[in-house]
Amino acid sequence: MTTHKLLFLPGDGIGPEVAREVSKILTLLSEAGIGTFETEEDLVGGAAIDAHGVPVTDATVKLAREADAVLFGSVGGPKWAGVRYEHRPEAGLLRLRKDLGLFANLRPAICYPALASSSSLKPELVEGLDILIVRELTGGVYFGEPKEIVTLDNGEKRAVDTQIYTTGEIDRIARVAFELARKRRNKVSSAEKHNVMKSGVLWKEVVTQVHAADYADVELEHVLADNCAMQLVRRPKQYDVIVCDNLFGDILSDAAAMLTGSLGMLPSASLGAEDAAGRRAALYEPVHGSAPDIAGQGLANPLAMIGSLGMALRYSLGLGDVADRLDQAITNVLDSGSRTRDIAAPGQNALGTAEMGNAVRDALKPLLA
Repeated sequence: MTTHKLLFLPGDGIGPEVAREVSKILTLLSEAGIGTFETEEDLVGGAAIDAHGVPVTDATVKLAREADAVLFGSVGGPKWAGVRYEHRPEAGLLRLRKDLGLFANLRPAICYPALASSSSLKPELVEGLDILIVRELTGGVYFGEPKEIVTLDNGEKRAVDTQIYTTGEIDRIARVAFELARKRRNKVSSAEKHNVMKSGVLWKEVVTQVHAADYADVELEHVLADNCAMQLVRRPKQYDVIVCDNLFGDILSDAAAMLTGSLGMLPSASLGAEDAAGRRAALYEPVHGSAPDIAGQGLANPLAMIGSLGMALRYSLGLGDVADRLDQAITNVLDSGSRTRDIAAPGQNALGTAEMGNAVRDALKPLLA
């Protein structure tokens, strides 16, 4: 059997709880002869600050580079609210993205039929929803320099964040979006603000050039990011793949996630460029945060974390067929009426974290036979 090397970074809050449910799935896959999964675990975020004084160590970054895939839980919480900005828990995740070159963030927004009524929108607007947001992850305003707060001569303070993009950065994320669209419904919507931002002007220009040169078979539309946000609420199923910069991708992907009923349902993948051997650095994480208010209570929904494993199987481990079966197992569990607290109807008896993990494992087992 092929050996796959995985690094677990459970992090803070509910991260360790949902990560444990992934381990159950991996054990089942090993028992079914799918492959051998070598796992290692390390600290990130607040847990790393407590142990090492920094949100991620050089040694952990090295382990991440050597792994076939990183499975990341969540970081942050009120316990670390007073740490220096540069050492906040979230800085550990930002460093991993930057140092591993994880420039392409894939965030699906899928509304399972059984959960259409859980969305804040009318069921007919979201039932069957399946869109993918491709977010540029290592450039833009989150990383641009200068990034500072300075005191002016008159005593006022001025804050500066710099939005920077190069042709190459836009070109490579556009190609990821077009390639993914070819495997889906063959449509890309490029969201930016060329009407008020020079970076948006360049973004639109480069995406248009890439499309004309190599992807003319894919439908392309340009949409202003604010209008895209409105359309996601008005008529979300008009979209297939949405490609956008770091800032707009952060905002639009959270909006799209809530169309599905719960942040606890959605996985994500962050991918680097392929090397000469076709291997790419990759980190997989649930969209939800650390949820410190329910941490340690066994209430968290593990489906986003389990779905993140599914994306790892598909994009890093060459096990797309197994990923399909894992997706089907999740669908079957939801169709059976099983719910965690975040997606349960009022008065419904909700499953705990471990119970939901067990339900997915049990539903997957016959699909692997």
